[in-house]
Amino acid sequence: MSDSYFHSVRLIEARCRGCVVCAKHCPMEAIRVRAGKARILEERCIDCGECIRLCPAKAKTTVTDAMDCLKRFSYNVALPAPSLYAQFPATVSVGRILGGLLQLGFDAVCEVALGAADVTAAVKRLLQKKEIPKPLISSACPAVVRLVQVKFPDLLPCLVPMEAPVTVTARLARARAVEQTGLPPEKIGVWFLTPCPAKMTAVKQAGSVIDGAIAISHLYGELLAKVHDKDCPEVEVESSWLGAGWALAGGESQGVMQDSVLAVDGIEQVSQLLEQVAFGTLGQVRYIEALACAGGCIGGPLTAVNRFVGETQLRGRASIWPSKTPEKHRAVEVLPLPLPKPVLRLDQDIHEALRKVESMEEMLYKLPGLDCGSCGSPNCRALAEDIVQGQASETDCVFLLRQRVRDLAQEMKSLAEKLPPSLDKSEEES
Repeated sequence: MSDSYFHSVRLIEARCRGCVVCAKHCPMEAIRVRAGKARILEERCIDCGECIRLCPAKAKTTVTDAMDCLKRFSYNVALPAPSLYAQFPATVSVGRILGGLLQLGFDAVCEVALGAADVTAAVKRLLQKKEIPKPLISSACPAVVRLVQVKFPDLLPCLVPMEAPVTVTARLARARAVEQTGLPPEKIGVWFLTPCPAKMTAVKQAGSVIDGAIAISHLYGELLAKVHDKDCPEVEVESSWLGAGWALAGGESQGVMQDSVLAVDGIEQVSQLLEQVAFGTLGQVRYIEALACAGGCIGGPLTAVNRFVGETQLRGRASIWPSKTPEKHRAVEVLPLPLPKPVLRLDQDIHEALRKVESMEEMLYKLPGLDCGSCGSPNCRALAEDIVQGQASETDCVFLLRQRVRDLAQEMKSLAEKLPPSLDKSEEES
């Protein structure tokens, strides 16, 4: 790894069958299969979780916190993502879901939808300024932010320079807990209930105001039992649909309510769209809501229900969401832009990089161009790069290996034909 960046996506090597499904479908080409096992190139990984979703052997996992971690603190606050509400039918009220979290062991809850509404208001104010880049790109999805850092560093000035909704909510939750309990901040645990590994990764970065993240899928079974318990309390819902709708693709855009707003979901589609932004072909768009997971956060790999079911269940809440009196939105901290992580380069030295580009093109001409993935690299171009970088060999390509074997067999046949007759006779006698 080129730095100490924490990654929540991990490989369970004992389960890996070397089937190359993950390598072929990783949007960052961050996986190689060598010696029959997958290997994650951490400097390329953006923790989008596509490999977790697609691996047939369930050999990819996410490092998250567990409920036992609450014992480290005197008082614990849950930060439920709006996508948590999508895991339950609309007949189960949001207040009851929040009450179930209290029964699980949390001392208080603070909805991330509150922070989402605050960020929505802040973005609307930002879009009124004339000097901002166009298009402006939402920074709420940490996988998209990492994608920009690694693959599109020139677009970093286009990212919204604001805290994510979960960070805004975490600050509010800790301040409330300190006021209500009188405990020092370090005695209070603030826990995000996450639908995806990218958010877990963001929580673990230096400077995070959140103490940990627990996968929605890990606590869903217990929470489901609690919400159906007759003793489950009904907690007052503070959030509005404005913030809760962020769990759906297009939810953030609807809140911004600006002309020329574009929403895109699914990491492959996001990457393709950002390529158009980099080429300058989307100058008419003012704001882009970009989400790594198909369908939005409801499609996160750490959710419990099918994303189409989740979308239907969450949309079913829109008309029955408790109406709230508009309140003054909390301030959202402006952050410095993240630093680029341009690791998709061949060499630091420009002359050496150009030489490697030439070598790559020569190697690519020799390869079959079928992108079969049998070599363990996602495609022929990636294999050519791996060969040039000394991380693979030509014979990793089964087609070149087959040709090499044929050439050797022909050469051996030719040499055998050149053997002296006397030598042949002596060999037969022996």
